[in-house]
Parts: sequence; structure tokens; C-alpha cells
Amino acid sequence: MKNGGKSPHHLGHRKRLRERFRNTASDGLHPYELLELLLTYAIPRRDVKAISKALIVRFGSLPGVLDATQMELENSSAIGPTSATLIRLIKALCGAYLASRIERRDLLSSPREVVDFCKVTLSGLAHEAFMVIYLNTKNEAVGHEIVHEGTIDRAVIYPRRLIEAALAHHAAGLILVHNHPSGDPAPSDEDRRLTRTMIEATRAMDIRILDHIIVGRDRHFSFLSAGLL
Repeated sequence: MKNGGKSPHHLGHRKRLRERFRNTASDGLHPYELLELLLTYAIPRRDVKAISKALIVRFGSLPGVLDATQMELENSSAIGPTSATLIRLIKALCGAYLASRIERRDLLSSPREVVDFCKVTLSGLAHEAFMVIYLNTKNEAVGHEIVHEGTIDRAVIYPRRLIEAALAHHAAGLILVHNHPSGDPAPSDEDRRLTRTMIEATRAMDIRILDHIIVGRDRHFSFLSAGLL
């Protein structure tokens, strides 16, 4: 063993890092240290502090690392497939956790949780995606799905398809959600026209559009909060 029979320095550092997390959770650790701690479970025999810092520099922030695709993470040259999968699993778990938080509760009284779920689900995508959250008569979420990926306009988001999906979920209300990969959540003219089209189409079936949320990089836009519904 190197170092005169002593354990490698990073092993003691890992132990101290884990103890700090046990005692303070995330409050006591920097973002790169949280990522470093995660990677210790996938990379057992290397000092991963430098790797964690390099990943955050490469993707701009810890959220940027979590938003990265499998290929982007592997192509960063810092980690392999196992570590990349572990990082992506963390975001998937966050999404599943937040999805469970909005189930069976009045979403009009929990707008922050709805936005958090929408951000985790869509904000990191490099392409536009259109998601629908289905609600019952009590405004409780009973399901959600991404109904379209790609450039979004009225020609590809068919009202009939939306209504059929709502009826299949026995939904009385809908929250429309899509992302702007540019990072700016301000609604375009097409976003406004699409919203009006969907409201008119679903009204005939007695299905309400409760909100249309646009997710940007660090911000979001709510048609409901802006008084546009």
C-alpha cells in the first residue's frame, strides 16, 4: 500500500464528507461536495473532488449536471456510464418525488409544488415538450403525461387528442405545461393563440384549463398568475 501503509488520503476525506452530510444534510455542503459525495458510491477508488468540480464547470451548475443527458455526461470525459446513470437516476427520483407531492391534493392551493414538478420535468430539455397534468373535480392531480415533443404550435397539439386524453383520465380540469429551451419563459404570440384554442375546445366538453405554465431555465410564466385565463 502507498503512503507507508496508510490509506489513500481521499478515503479519509470521503468519511468526513459523509459524516458532515449525516450531521447537517445538504445545509453544510457546497453543491460540488454533494455531487462528490454521490459519486463516491459509483467510483470507489478515485478522488472524485476534482471530477465533481469539473462537471459543474462543464455544465454551468449542479442543476446543469442533473439536466445533462447520458451521452453528454459520458462525453464529458470525467465519468463513465455507471456514474452518468447514477446522476440521471437522482433527477428521475426527484421528479417521481415531486409528482407524488401533487397527487390527490388541491393544486390551486399548492402552486409552488406544481411549478417545482414542472421545472424538474421539463426545464433541462434541449427541445420543446408539451405536458398535461390531469385533474379531477377537486382540482387534484390524477395523472400527467408529455403529449408532444418538438416545435410546439396549434398544428401539432390537436385539441381532439387533448380532449380524448382528458376523457380517458376522467379529468375535469387540465394544467398545460411546456418549456422554452431558450431559457426565457415569456409567452410568444403562438403560445397565447394555442392557449385560447385549447380553452375554447375544452369548454365545449365542460373541461377547464386551470393554467398554462411555461418553464424557462431559472424562471417560469403562469397564464393564471398573469391574469390571462
